[in-house]
Amino acid sequence: MKVYIANFGRQNYEWPICRERGTVATMNAVDAQKFWEANDRDGYISTRMANDTTAAGKKPTKATASRWFNLMTIVAETAGDLWVHRDKDELWWTTSRSDAPSFETKKEPIERGREVVVCHKPCDPWSNKTKAGVPLRWNELHPKAKDFLATEATLQSLGPLYRDYTMALIAGDDLSQWHSTSLWLERSEAAKKGYAPVQYGSRADRVAYQRASELFNAADAAERMARTAVSTTEVANNQTVERVLKKKDLGFPSAAALQDYITELMGSQEYFCELTGLPLELDEVNGDPAMFASLDRIDSCGHYEPGNLQVVCRFANFWKGASDDKEFRRLIEVVRTSART
Repeated sequence: MKVYIANFGRQNYEWPICRERGTVATMNAVDAQKFWEANDRDGYISTRMANDTTAAGKKPTKATASRWFNLMTIVAETAGDLWVHRDKDELWWTTSRSDAPSFETKKEPIERGREVVVCHKPCDPWSNKTKAGVPLRWNELHPKAKDFLATEATLQSLGPLYRDYTMALIAGDDLSQWHSTSLWLERSEAAKKGYAPVQYGSRADRVAYQRASELFNAADAAERMARTAVSTTEVANNQTVERVLKKKDLGFPSAAALQDYITELMGSQEYFCELTGLPLELDEVNGDPAMFASLDRIDSCGHYEPGNLQVVCRFANFWKGASDDKEFRRLIEVVRTSART
């Protein structure tokens, strides 16, 4: 069983329908659907890059368009998987069924109002309670669980550790084996005064829980990366050393301008690493630093300027180093293909 954290359409416009009908859903632009139906990945990607935009209003990159192709496939083929969706102060879940998906054309009920083909995959009735009947309230979740039970992206598949936790949470099982570990204890301590321990039953209706404040968000990650880039530029331009330093000119009028650009990049990439396709972590407290968002120059010999930047996981940036971007992507794909066989 896989566990997916998902949103349903831009601004979640399809969520009320999914909840009412008992489905999970995604959508394609009408002109792109035919390429997906023909399993023409290249044609699909080219069409999306030419004719579509991301939620941030930017042209999608090849990696982003490829994820969109995969998204329709995941939703259409899911069966027996756990799906989780946050709706304000409630956490909802369902299990996908083996029934065939349905496809219908509609006009999006949001500002751009494009014609789309919506894929609805049948699932069990959505529930906002555990299997033991306990309400799943967002404010009652452990702070660490909040780090992965919601997503800025359309879809996120959880790894084994978080998958097992989510399944135990939904089942109403004892969660102490996770909550008692040093990582979870440290995350709870970091939340400090704004967090009360998880409570169950009627007491939960009488106790006010305050959501742990988000210490870092996408803007904070952008600010950190902008600061790093500026610092690197200043060192490269001003430091007097015996060896020849590569000059890393900054093609932005200010750190604030670069920060805005990075924020747009992360949004256009839908918070996924542009090199590996893995979800970016946005400087979460006690998160995995190797997965933190990192600013990478596509051409390592080029400058920090528009068109030559992408946001990647920190470890991927480290591994890539000064390597050729296309060659590094090819090697990543070799590893990915090998892992599937």
